[in-house]
Amino acid sequence: MRQGLRLRVFLFFCLLALGGSAVTALGLWAGYARSGRPEVFDGFVIAGLIAALGLCALSAGIWLLFDENVARPIERLAAQLRGRAHAGVETDLDLHGVRYLGDLGPAAAAMAGQLSASTLATAGTVAAETARLEAEKTRLAALLTEVPIATVLLTPAHRIVLYDGQAAGMLAQVAHPRLNASLFDYLDRAAVEAAYARLVKTGREVALVASGSDGAQRYSARMKPLGDAPGYLLILDDSTAEIGPEAARPLVYDFALLDQPHDLAMEARRLEDLAYVVFDTETTGLLPHKDEIVQLGAVRVLRGRILPGEEIDQLVDPGRPIPPGSTRVHGITDAMVAGAPGIDRVAASFNRFATGAVIVAHNAPFDMAFLRRQAKQSGLVWDNPILDTVLLSAVLFGTSESHTLDAICLRLGVVLPAERRHTALGDARATAEVLCRMLPILKAQGLETLGAVLEETRRYGRLLEDLN
Repeated sequence: MRQGLRLRVFLFFCLLALGGSAVTALGLWAGYARSGRPEVFDGFVIAGLIAALGLCALSAGIWLLFDENVARPIERLAAQLRGRAHAGVETDLDLHGVRYLGDLGPAAAAMAGQLSASTLATAGTVAAETARLEAEKTRLAALLTEVPIATVLLTPAHRIVLYDGQAAGMLAQVAHPRLNASLFDYLDRAAVEAAYARLVKTGREVALVASGSDGAQRYSARMKPLGDAPGYLLILDDSTAEIGPEAARPLVYDFALLDQPHDLAMEARRLEDLAYVVFDTETTGLLPHKDEIVQLGAVRVLRGRILPGEEIDQLVDPGRPIPPGSTRVHGITDAMVAGAPGIDRVAASFNRFATGAVIVAHNAPFDMAFLRRQAKQSGLVWDNPILDTVLLSAVLFGTSESHTLDAICLRLGVVLPAERRHTALGDARATAEVLCRMLPILKAQGLETLGAVLEETRRYGRLLEDLN
């Protein structure tokens, strides 16, 4: 187990107090032995106790001063430097908090400023060199989105690498379109695997007809090989259902997924190889055992970025009046949730949205308690690994810092507009941005896999319940 600076300093002063007490006791014993007067034994014992208590009190007092003015500021300064080095935080260093560290604070600020200037210069050069390629990519994406063919690019393991606007509308009839999701979340496995076997055998285009995984849809499609590249292209020719106007969505893709391993257990995967679903809820109150959800918001994060369009923003009918005090917090009224789906439907949709992903929330035990209480009635299973940004903040910045969402956003330079605060999607987006900035810092601290991060967060179990 790694020991933090403050713990090592505390152990040092404990050792100093014990060592001083032992030396004092040895000296008093030697004095008593040379005195040859048994009647003064009680006096030597009292003197030893007073000396030991005095040494302990003196050590504790000096430790408190050292902890407050040296150890904590060093940890705070280190966290600020990591944020600038690995998460792109641009706010000024807090030099007042490290004023007792002498020239260390100004030297760190100068180094951070120089690093920022150097980074900006390098970024400017790279941006100038890549502007043309970025413009071409944007034009290509716009053109592909307008092509009236629903197209999905998949890995040999049948995981989605790319989908266009038309495909998004068709897949949405079954479940939310998601990068890195299994095609079997949308289409019948048997039909897809049989067609893929023919594709591999012949190396030529294969036609197939597949039912939706919900059994309510039926799709005609074509599989096209990619030549020497891994994976295949799936073209959805038609559907028995209407594609609504919401199908007009941007082209979404990440070609790095073609080379990403999927045979490892989630705990063994690198943080950057995982998909994350970050969510938040608004409720009728603060008691999960009797209050209800009135809004659920969620976004997906993949390879350190929030995926455009892959989100949930859903009002929920709680089946009971919303107290005025709760409405004052989140602004949701009874009229707004009238006609909205119940939590059973919304939770089932969110459960599918989170398939194969790590669930992330700020103060996750609170939000998950509502979902798990509802799961007892609906039969939903919530077995995803769970990360909590409160615990991640404790890992990165220490338990002495504030770990509210507002404090973490301020620390990491994430802007959370007041009008989006205490809305489920607004808080979920802010938490997702926080997560994206935390991931490279965790990696820089040697926490490269999900398993390593979960093990480290368990050291802070006194802060929150371990949901894993």
